[in-house]
Amino acid sequence: MCSDRVFFNPPARPHQQVVAVLERALREPTDESRFDASDALVGIALGDDDRDFVEHWCMQIGTRAPSGSPLLGLATLCLDHTARRFGHLSPEAIALATSLAARARTDPSDVSTQALDGYGDIQTYLFPRRYRLPSWLRHRLPVSWWF
Repeated sequence: MCSDRVFFNPPARPHQQVVAVLERALREPTDESRFDASDALVGIALGDDDRDFVEHWCMQIGTRAPSGSPLLGLATLCLDHTARRFGHLSPEAIALATSLAARARTDPSDVSTQALDGYGDIQTYLFPRRYRLPSWLRHRLPVSWWF
């Protein structure tokens, strides 16, 4: 089996460019703007050294993207990367990740199940002693059990 898919981590872009790309994706949710926004958001989550900037834009996408947008689940995954890299998220970011994971559990057509993966990893990175369940079990428990 041959695949032409190639995995790569998009590079972090300058803040001004990220803001323009993400605002455009929120204003004009087309496939092209969504793909560009995905690259921009993942790029800053993996490579930008300004935690506040990364968290702010994950929060903006997570609260402003329309229901059903793949960017909602991605916002939680990017908060996951932020928690892993910096060892910290604001209480508001944790609350958003909790909310998006609950929505994903209730209706995966509203928020992709990527939000569950991201939320589980956030719990692991921020609260490692409390959450030592294997991922296959953690995803079977209601989100409310984790707190």
